[in-house]
Amino acid sequence: MERRRFLRSMTTGGIAAFTLGSASLVNEGDTVTILHTNDTHSHIDPFPTNHSKYPGQGGAARRKQLIDLIREQSKDVLLLDAGDIFQGTPYFNVHGGELEFKLMSEMGYDAATMGNHDFDAGIDGFDRMLSHANFPFLSANYDFSNTKLNGKTKPYKIFKKGKIKIGVFGIGVELAGLVSPELFKETQYLDPITNAQKIASELKHDHKCNLVVCLSHLGYKSKLNDMCDLVLAKETSHIDLIIGGHTHTFLKQAEMHQNKEGKAVLINQVGWAGLILGRIDFHFDKKGNSDLWTSNVLNTNYSIG
Repeated sequence: MERRRFLRSMTTGGIAAFTLGSASLVNEGDTVTILHTNDTHSHIDPFPTNHSKYPGQGGAARRKQLIDLIREQSKDVLLLDAGDIFQGTPYFNVHGGELEFKLMSEMGYDAATMGNHDFDAGIDGFDRMLSHANFPFLSANYDFSNTKLNGKTKPYKIFKKGKIKIGVFGIGVELAGLVSPELFKETQYLDPITNAQKIASELKHDHKCNLVVCLSHLGYKSKLNDMCDLVLAKETSHIDLIIGGHTHTFLKQAEMHQNKEGKAVLINQVGWAGLILGRIDFHFDKKGNSDLWTSNVLNTNYSIG
């Protein structure tokens, strides 16, 4: 990781339209494309055309077409979400999350983690919706043993793309103070640093993953406590990429930070409401080592022909 060069291949301002094909920079070895969202908050339709900040922008249909276009160009793609899928529009109030999960399944999401608002219908409500999600929910620091979610989430999942192994795990924010206890019930919150380090080490050493990705809903910077993605990066090792959520932070590109061993770790977060699709391409040499990546933030409000 310390040998990596960070190429920022992005459009002006970070949230303008993306020109497909700009990330085709390397022909040797393998390339894995990570697409990601966070805090979509039940935004199925575009914002109204008279919206003061995001007129006519966003929408699940546009996101799907953009994802499909990228998949046509890139064969090894992972689509991930960092939580807070629920809550924010009447779609959730009426359907309880069914539509959100069905649409994500139609888009081909590979995995997601849980945000605090994903408990807004309670543990039981989330459990009822799981049958509509054909992708796993990953959580390494929520212990659901005494709830209906026992055995229905995983701490991590390993994906194989060509010769490359990608380990993906989830880390959630502390629910106490954010979510009413009657909603998360007997869910136990486990230390995020300890559990992230444990899982990342297992993925890197035991499972020999070429890339380790953390789906984090801790937030980019500290809000209510001292825990956030910046701390997570600094206090752990073996994580290559932290895909964040919770603070609705629009980063212009993935940021490079140092872990506790002084090696590089990327952090990215793409705002909220599905306005932006994050894209990071990891380029691997023939030995499976990644010494090059490119980062884009892609506006879903592009023109569809």
